[in-house]
Amino acid sequence: MAECAALQFVSPYAFEAMQKVDVVRLAALSDPELRLLLPCLVRMALCAPADQSQAWAEDKKLILRLLSGVEAVNSIVALLSVDFHALEQDARKEQQLRHKPGGSNGESILVSQLQHGLTLEFEHSDPLRRLRLALSELLAIMNKVSDSNGEFFLKSSELFESTVYLEEVADVLCILQAELPSLLPIVDVAEALLHVRNGEWFLCLSVANVPDSFNEVCRGLIKNGERQDEESVGGRRRTEALRQLCQMNPSQALSVRAMVVEECHLPGLGVALTLDHTKSDTADDAVSNLVSFVSGLLLGTNAKVRTWFGMFIRNGQQRKRESSSVLWQMRRQLLLELVAILPRSRSTHVPNDSDSDLEQTVAGYSGLREEHVVKASALLRLYCALMGIAGLRPTDEEAEQLLQLITSRPPATPAGVRFVSLSFCKLLAFPTLVSTPEQEQLMVMWLSWMIKEEEYFESAAGVSASFGEMLLLVAMYFHSNQLSSIIELVCSTLGMKIAIKSSSLSKMKTIFTQEIFTEQVVTAHAVRVPVTNNLNATITGFLPIHCIYQLLRSRAFTKHKVSIKDWIYKQLCETSTPLHTQLLPLIEVYINSILTPASKASPEATNQPITEQEILNVFQGLTGGDSSRIRLRYNIMSQLLVLYYVLSYEEALMVNTKALALMQRKPKSYSAALMDQIPIKYLIRQAQGLQQELGGLHSALLRLLATNYPHLCMVEDWICEEEITGTVSLLRRMLLTGTAKKYSPKQLQEAFQMVPSNNTRLMQILEHLTLLSASDLIPYVEVLMSNMSRLLNVGVSRRIFQTVNKLWMVLNTVMPRRLWVMTVNALQPSIKLLRQQKYTQNDLMIDPLIVLRCDQRIYRCPPLMDITLHMLNGYLLASKAYLNAHLKETADHDSKQSQTISNLGLSGQTEAPEVTREELKNALLAAQDSAAVQILLEMCLPTEEEKGQDITTESLLKSIQHPALKQEDPDSCHVGGSEEKEGSLLSNLREVQCLICCLLHQMFIADPNIAKLVHFQGYPQDLLPLTVAGIPSMHICLDFIPELLAQPQLEKQIFAIQLLSHLCAQYALPKSLSVARLAISVMGTLLTVLTQDKRFSFFMPTLPCLVSFCQAFPPLYDDVTALLIQVGQVCASDVAAKARDIDPLIARFQHLKEKPDKIAGISKASLQQRLAGELASRDPDVQLCYRIEATFMEIINMTVTGV
Repeated sequence: MAECAALQFVSPYAFEAMQKVDVVRLAALSDPELRLLLPCLVRMALCAPADQSQAWAEDKKLILRLLSGVEAVNSIVALLSVDFHALEQDARKEQQLRHKPGGSNGESILVSQLQHGLTLEFEHSDPLRRLRLALSELLAIMNKVSDSNGEFFLKSSELFESTVYLEEVADVLCILQAELPSLLPIVDVAEALLHVRNGEWFLCLSVANVPDSFNEVCRGLIKNGERQDEESVGGRRRTEALRQLCQMNPSQALSVRAMVVEECHLPGLGVALTLDHTKSDTADDAVSNLVSFVSGLLLGTNAKVRTWFGMFIRNGQQRKRESSSVLWQMRRQLLLELVAILPRSRSTHVPNDSDSDLEQTVAGYSGLREEHVVKASALLRLYCALMGIAGLRPTDEEAEQLLQLITSRPPATPAGVRFVSLSFCKLLAFPTLVSTPEQEQLMVMWLSWMIKEEEYFESAAGVSASFGEMLLLVAMYFHSNQLSSIIELVCSTLGMKIAIKSSSLSKMKTIFTQEIFTEQVVTAHAVRVPVTNNLNATITGFLPIHCIYQLLRSRAFTKHKVSIKDWIYKQLCETSTPLHTQLLPLIEVYINSILTPASKASPEATNQPITEQEILNVFQGLTGGDSSRIRLRYNIMSQLLVLYYVLSYEEALMVNTKALALMQRKPKSYSAALMDQIPIKYLIRQAQGLQQELGGLHSALLRLLATNYPHLCMVEDWICEEEITGTVSLLRRMLLTGTAKKYSPKQLQEAFQMVPSNNTRLMQILEHLTLLSASDLIPYVEVLMSNMSRLLNVGVSRRIFQTVNKLWMVLNTVMPRRLWVMTVNALQPSIKLLRQQKYTQNDLMIDPLIVLRCDQRIYRCPPLMDITLHMLNGYLLASKAYLNAHLKETADHDSKQSQTISNLGLSGQTEAPEVTREELKNALLAAQDSAAVQILLEMCLPTEEEKGQDITTESLLKSIQHPALKQEDPDSCHVGGSEEKEGSLLSNLREVQCLICCLLHQMFIADPNIAKLVHFQGYPQDLLPLTVAGIPSMHICLDFIPELLAQPQLEKQIFAIQLLSHLCAQYALPKSLSVARLAISVMGTLLTVLTQDKRFSFFMPTLPCLVSFCQAFPPLYDDVTALLIQVGQVCASDVAAKARDIDPLIARFQHLKEKPDKIAGISKASLQQRLAGELASRDPDVQLCYRIEATFMEIINMTVTGV
């Protein structure tokens, strides 16, 4: 507002004095300054104060003394003598009149008909009329503002434009606003004053006389302001008024700026206030307030603010360059700051204060000063945001100075490294900054300097992520034409999302790929880049690992025959937690480069795998011995990564076997000896406690284990680990204080040698060992395993067995494979031990049944049998994985064999299809599993000694129904069962049977085909009550019993019916009923086709099964009795043919069928006694007839009496 240029505004000093009511400072003001504040001071002196203190009384005297010499005070006192109540009533009547239709053109209530102009009337009027004139004019403007709907207008008014009466008018306005605050809210008054000339001067005086209203007025003006203030005259006047207010109260300028950002109005005001603040900022080295403010707007998280300010930049560029434009003032200030931090001899242009044209000076070179580096980085990011987000188009002067700043050379500090990275990304994001050949040559020289100084910068600055890696990465992206990846890299480094066209990078691509970084130079340089020490996720930025990863993906190393194996191995060894996200992709792409050639033309172009010795070096100290004495050179992260590499390599080798065979390549697989020395389970257990820091590594390792080492992922092991690492175990270990006695392995060996004469010492040491952690138990494993066979002697306490079992399970969580081999060798029979026959891990995977060829005393020692079954289950799973891997490894034999057949011309011959290798493998596994099941079932049979004591399976099952039987003393475990009591529920045989049934249940659930195969093979009938009652999954046999009944072998049919009878008693289901009906039908059919001998062999064992059918399903009674009558008639006819009188027996059959209740009281015992003599007959038909009668009697007794 140029009309106010000659007017005197309230100074910051005066405003602060008024705000604090500092009478001393007010007395120091000059007369012109004091004149502007008279309305407030006069009211302060005349009105009754709320503060009645003595201090204010003294201050009031000073104010009166101050006002006594000012002539204008009299006119203000006269203004205060008016009846403001009546004045307010008239003003409100006039407002009502103006709001009526046509009221604005009528007579005014406040002011009668004017005889002269408004200015002359004001001069000749008394104080009351002056108040009425000013109030009427002000209300008219306020009403017009409210009716304008936001459209700006400039009201011409003599009263506010006459320079002679401006001070008197200001006095009147201040008195009116102070005395009539409800009629004239100061915010509305301020809004109205914007629409008259000299309005900002009146506004500042009004606020200065009511200093407490400063924030209220500023917020009101901002809230009613335009979104883009430089677009309109009203916006510019509002901005200038607020700017004057902030100059009057500079301490609140930043608060007003915050209001601007909060409301997203008047962006020019925010920039103008920042410029005013920047001019008073004397700190040259720090980042200026202007840079911070604009960067915060464009790079903040508030998208609304970013869009609002970006529109301000775009709209401001569309207008011609004006010196009064806030945008151009901001650009000029930024350019001044940029030139100020450039090296003096490099600053080729200096902005003139009066004009923005730049003068040419002498060009040279010197480095960027260290104190300017941070400020230079902030300026670079700001210009990137202005150009990329707000769409700023730099002028030639700005582009020239930006390029000079970008190509300047900072000192070797972390801030210098950051500055170079930002400069490089700025060039990539805005390649239009380089337009002339001279500028292009300057950029190439600067890039060459970056390559040369990268290593020095990294060492001198002490940072892991330097700009050298970024150069390599960009070069690789250019070579592989991954321009989108370059754009992502640039945006990530700059910390902002900007739109970069891929076509704009063509010039940079040519420079990089042809002049600076050829592919061979890239690969040769990448190998020499040192690895990142202690690489982890907390190290941000672009590291050597990013470059190596991209080069491996593009196969640059194999193409140029550069070995990268050593670099990758070193980097894997130099890692720490938390896991860096690039490590797992690096391992995967490295494995791919080992197995897959870069091109078919050169199949030998592959990378070398890590050697076995290097792998073993990583795990040194974990493979056994006293781990506490060995200082581990590598941390857990390096060991887990190398383990992941080995497992992934082996899996990839199996997956790509066929493809490698076609290429006639056979990469070397890691030996089984190496895998045996890696403590896989121990490492997995360690990883389980570091899942948060390992990211996806733990789950990836579990996936590889489940595929290649299923015996290390058994559910029982995980459950056991939870028990071992649970709260109870933790509390028990807390009992192991530092002063507790520690036992050495030698002492444990001596205690074993005292068994069985003295069990106390051994028990004491073993109980102590249970308090140790799994890793602390490793030194004792040799002694424990080598002396396990000693425990099989008679007289060893049961508690010792249980404690050894517990220790074995704890050790199984950290070293299962080695432990299993040691245990199998330790439990061999004494004859084999004398032969010194030691099995290896490979032997046990090829033939898992070796586990069961142990000392037979173990079969009646439940704690050791539990260990044996655990190992058997693990080796069965390991054998499957081993055979699958072996099949994939030798898959090239199939292709070679088929190729040989085709070469011999035999492909046209018609021959029976050969059995595939996959089918042979499945048959071998099935035979292996079924053999294990059959051996385990045989173990469930009582020995001759146990039979002599009448400890049979039947008696053991009956013991369940009689729980009152005496139990065995749990403190003794006598192998062989010589001391077991008859019918004991917890006998060793019974406990072993339970353990075996649990394992068989798991095997049947895992693969139901095993259950089918075993039952098609058959097993002793005496075991059927045990298997059906002890194996919960036996109900699946109902699915294949019809198929078993259809077999031609009589023995399989008999076994099927006997099995079905027990299943019906155990599972009385609808499916069981239908299968039982089928079995009765099959028995009736076989009756008509079997010969006499076979009939006797079939029906003698199967007729008792009919009792179980009737007991489970009473509706089958009719079918069963009909079958029994039919069988009896057939047998009777054969007997009659031999001239033997059998009619009384036939008559009894009919009588039993027709009147069963009359003989229901006959007991089974009396029946057996009566038929004992007749059953002694040598005639099979006679024996069968009596068997039929006995079956009848059992069914009748069962159905009638429920016995």
